[in-house]
Amino acid sequence: MTEQANARDLFRAAYEHRYTWDANFPGYSADIELKQGEEVYRGHVSIKPDMSVEVSGIEDEEVQQSVYTQMRDIVTHRKRSTFEKSHGKNSFTLGEKDSTDAVEILVQGDSMGSNYKIRGLSICQVSRVMGRMAFVIDTHKSLETPEGSLATHYDAVFRNPQTDEIIRELEFEDTFEKIGDYYVMTKQVVRSKEKGQLTTTEFNYSNVKLLEPAVV
Repeated sequence: MTEQANARDLFRAAYEHRYTWDANFPGYSADIELKQGEEVYRGHVSIKPDMSVEVSGIEDEEVQQSVYTQMRDIVTHRKRSTFEKSHGKNSFTLGEKDSTDAVEILVQGDSMGSNYKIRGLSICQVSRVMGRMAFVIDTHKSLETPEGSLATHYDAVFRNPQTDEIIRELEFEDTFEKIGDYYVMTKQVVRSKEKGQLTTTEFNYSNVKLLEPAVV
């Protein structure tokens, strides 16, 4: 029982150390430039105070959807949720410690079959099996802020859980700037490897402005 409580406490500390936007987050708008090879697309994005996302000005529908998906991922990582709401029903046990001093946290009760590794106060690995897809995300570098940790260099490997065959590999490099009281992504470089093909996509955000709170 002590071990389980210990695993829960360790994971809770790391979970609560992630940088998230607080309840007063006003949302923001930005101009976006997306580069992929020789192709360049420009548009406008915003995240509202209710965490809804808007993308406009990009004529190519597929590219606009790609930007929308990327903005939704930003919201997923920055949206605040209490530990109890996200993980209160799960039980945790400690697994092995690896050569880098990262310790496994094994989770029971999670609908997505998630397991983690934590090092110090950081979640450095997430592994999940979702139907016919399994993935492992490893974080290599983070930006430490007074309000928590932001992953800046991480990769994701997607596999077929039946055959263990690698389907796709992604590497991310994220850059953040503090705008007003909040850290906001200003650049993301994604390197994708799928069926031997390498693709680099760059998302550049400029003219980033926090939204003004609505006057009631």
